[in-house]
Amino acid sequence: MTDGGTFYDQLARVSDFDQLTQGDRFTPLPQDWWLGTADIVNSTGLIAEGRYKTVNMVGAAVISAMMNALEGSAFPFVFGGDGAGFAVPPRDEAAARDALARCARWAQEEFAIEMRVALVPVADARRAGHDVRVARFEVSRGVDYAMFDGGGLNWAETRMKAGDYAVEPAARGALPDLTGLSCRWSNMTARNGTILSILVLPEPDADADEVARVYDRIVSLTENLDRGGHPAPASGPGSDWPPEGAALEAHATHGTGSLGSARRKALFESFVAWLLIRTGIRLGGFDARRYARVVGENADFRKRDDGLKMTLDCNPATRDQIEDVLSKAGADGLIRYGIAAQDQAMMTCIVPSIMTDDHVHFIDGAAGGYALAASRMKGRSV
Repeated sequence: MTDGGTFYDQLARVSDFDQLTQGDRFTPLPQDWWLGTADIVNSTGLIAEGRYKTVNMVGAAVISAMMNALEGSAFPFVFGGDGAGFAVPPRDEAAARDALARCARWAQEEFAIEMRVALVPVADARRAGHDVRVARFEVSRGVDYAMFDGGGLNWAETRMKAGDYAVEPAARGALPDLTGLSCRWSNMTARNGTILSILVLPEPDADADEVARVYDRIVSLTENLDRGGHPAPASGPGSDWPPEGAALEAHATHGTGSLGSARRKALFESFVAWLLIRTGIRLGGFDARRYARVVGENADFRKRDDGLKMTLDCNPATRDQIEDVLSKAGADGLIRYGIAAQDQAMMTCIVPSIMTDDHVHFIDGAAGGYALAASRMKGRSV
């Protein structure tokens, strides 16, 4: 029975992240929906080559392509560093399949990166013993992000990596619409010690209430950090010129046009923004300093993605406390976890318009982040 695509629109927003440690804040997806998954093959090798900013951009491209394919209609999605996951109603299955195929082709042609993509029925995840539940976390007045629980999205990703449900790359030259995808902000240096990327997943047979208590303890510890561990300062991320990501943005947005022209456009626009932020001058009603502040407010530095993911600006004492909680919970057979520490965080953005507050910003560790944490998983079933 289809909901006509209204399910996600009607879902209530949750404004306190600590409420999302509990499973009762999540609502099951309709049975006839689809799960989209994407990940980059050999992301750890690309990290070793110093290409993690590219990895992040390619991973976020899937979400950008879907936003444009659905023409702004809200849908649940989550960014994973070296990939992404999302869900769509049956009416949008064809559009999702096309966007995934185009992203896989684009990653190959622009960056020589292999991207796996798949589209999986929610019903198949449930038949395999996993649920797919979602919540909407309102990070600011302008933006909310989907949170996933139940294990179904992780199961879909595992099946994708095994070769099931694959969406083949589109024909050569069939590129996605990545309008709005950018990475112009400077990396954010840790203010309190280190940028800590944390990935926590429940063990398959762990008691859900016990796992929720582990999540709750970790989230409670972050409340002692400045701004809850948010890597961006209250004024927003910094902006240097020229931005390191200008060339990457040009690859994302040039389409069939000139790569050089797209790069010059990114450099010009970023220069104007840099100048306005430095001077405080407003241009045509655009307040660059306010925009930078809203960028930070809108960022997704913590999320539920069939587990708990956080990229924190963390002091040494809190880091030790978090690691103690994780180590004990891992030894008790409740969770698997991975941690990556680095000096900086980075941001990848999707900006439909600088004049509205609905732009989204994905934060990850700049030296490997979630992908590196995933490669370092500890726990009974690892």
